[in-house]
Amino acid sequence: MARKPWYECAVPTHEVTVPDELGGARLDKALVALIPGASRARVKSAIADGAVRVNGRHVPKGGVVAAGDRLSMELADLASPDAPAVPEDTPLDVRFESAHVVVVDKPAGQPTAPLRAGETGTLANALVFRYPETATLGYSPRDPGLLHRLDNDTSGLLVVARTREAFNELKAALDGEALVKEYLLVCRGEHLPDEGTIAFPLANHPKDQRRVYACVHPRDVIRYAPRPASTDYVVVERAGPYALVRVTVSKALRHQIRVHFASIEHPLVGDVLYGGEPVPGLARHALHASRLSLETATVGLSFDVSSELPAELRALLRG
Repeated sequence: MARKPWYECAVPTHEVTVPDELGGARLDKALVALIPGASRARVKSAIADGAVRVNGRHVPKGGVVAAGDRLSMELADLASPDAPAVPEDTPLDVRFESAHVVVVDKPAGQPTAPLRAGETGTLANALVFRYPETATLGYSPRDPGLLHRLDNDTSGLLVVARTREAFNELKAALDGEALVKEYLLVCRGEHLPDEGTIAFPLANHPKDQRRVYACVHPRDVIRYAPRPASTDYVVVERAGPYALVRVTVSKALRHQIRVHFASIEHPLVGDVLYGGEPVPGLARHALHASRLSLETATVGLSFDVSSELPAELRALLRG
């Protein structure tokens, strides 16, 4: 059974009304003042995750509140952001393993890491069960040894460090663009050039916390202070209305590939969040992390791993 995304799951909420003395305050400050146990860090994380509403609506980071506004925040977000991933004996598709590093293949529909304390069913849960040494590595206890993440419905390869030294070297390789990351995607092929680079900077969407916004116009760059992002692509196959595209990115921001292709009017097949057409029987967007490669002088840390296009995406090209 497909796992619901976190924002569709029912969780308890805490609701408060903004008093007169907090009218005009920033949303995060108002929540910290009004909800017992809500620290500034936890509140900011909840706002970024879309778990906070003002009068029933999501608001962007930095929003202000008025006296009488109704605020709601999911209580699950009061859990410590440092809560570790819970070990869970679930399948893990290992494509490369050494004493220093593991490369795993994540299926579509599985979250990379938990968003809530005690959450199970994620790749991170399987990692800490099979490789308990990863629990003390990574950017946080919820990201055991993980150097990067994939969206829930993106399948494919992820690299995981097994030692502190490996994590530091892999992070330096990622920051220095030495880690090769390739993806395969399926989109509408009409009028898509055979190759190109999409370089619109990206920002949080001003009205929808689930989405990312491509700043196509100069006025958007001034208004939203976006982060630079660049996506190189080449069409490798055309079949009927669709194109199979190979993408290379050095540092992929959240939703970067999906947003970039939507910005040139070629959204990924199945990516309804960004305007992609739904396809009967396809319960995901058509994006797959197909290759990870690194050359390094450290023995056991070099790898070149590929993952084939999943059958449901290959079927799109057979019509």
